[in-house]
Amino acid sequence: MNKIIVLCSGAVFIYYGLLCLITNHMMIEFKRYGLSRFRRIVGVLELLGGLGLLLGFYYPIVSILASAGLTVLMFLGTMVRLKTKDPLWEIIPAFTLMLINGYIFFQLLLRIR
Repeated sequence: MNKIIVLCSGAVFIYYGLLCLITNHMMIEFKRYGLSRFRRIVGVLELLGGLGLLLGFYYPIVSILASAGLTVLMFLGTMVRLKTKDPLWEIIPAFTLMLINGYIFFQLLLRIR
């Protein structure tokens, strides 16, 4: 599997996790979704997932768990964006990250078979 993909995904989730935890923009977005009470947990999950992908270079099981969790998280993010009728260009990042982490997950599973 391409380590660059894992590295980039990990970095993106660390970045978005931090944004989710500290920026007013994300507070407003989660309020708009009707999910204000989940903002911090989503931020922590993104941050831990990103770190988990990076730790997976040393502990592969951590990457398996992190990529699975991030795939589910981004599936839910995509569904929220669809439900709120966001424009396609706002849906694409969550959908793309879901696909990338699903790919990482299945590639890692194939590797341990």
